[in-house]
Amino acid sequence: MARNEPISRDPVAPLRVWVIEDHRLLRESLAALVAEPDDLECTLAAGSCEAMQAALDRGERPDVVLMDLGLPGASGIEGVRRLQQIVPSAAAVVLTIREDADTVFAAICAGAVGYLLKPSPPERIASAIREAARGASPINPVIARKVLAAFARDRRAQAASPSPALTPRERDILELLVEGATLRTVAERLGTSFHTVDNQVRSIYEKLHVHSRALAVAKAIQEGLV
Repeated sequence: MARNEPISRDPVAPLRVWVIEDHRLLRESLAALVAEPDDLECTLAAGSCEAMQAALDRGERPDVVLMDLGLPGASGIEGVRRLQQIVPSAAAVVLTIREDADTVFAAICAGAVGYLLKPSPPERIASAIREAARGASPINPVIARKVLAAFARDRRAQAASPSPALTPRERDILELLVEGATLRTVAERLGTSFHTVDNQVRSIYEKLHVHSRALAVAKAIQEGLV
């Protein structure tokens, strides 16, 4: 499950970014894009999930991973799942041409915290990496609309179902998440500990039947929970 927490790291060191893309020219272009700013560093550029797995097996660790989905061998969705199992603190941002709802949901449920479409402007890709590292969920507007539309269909299908029984504090937290606050910011705003907020967010996910912040926010907006 994607936690969407700010990455705990040396604030001075650049973000370690991995690029997993099978198209060589695009992979090299993305690696160059990542290497340009002082606050980002491309520490791996690979063409398959198997190559990523080999790096993980060697003990290498990323902060953020840009992940294509149409990869040879294991799919990008499987790659996101493996990444979350081995390095749950890492943030996976999907960069793909796939925009069908089933693929989007599969990626988010696997643990992706962001979803961008090709081609995205270089500055948007760089900002998405930083957003993901801060605990936000960078999602292409087209994809966000598809997520909301999917929830609308689900809502119509379950119109007779009662709203989830969120506590007042859980609703406060959900409202802050919708505003884009990180878990640490939520804890500061509500005057409580990060650990307490983390547990309450887990409870929110369970009650909403979602597995990530992006889905929780989309469902909260669509169902008028905040």
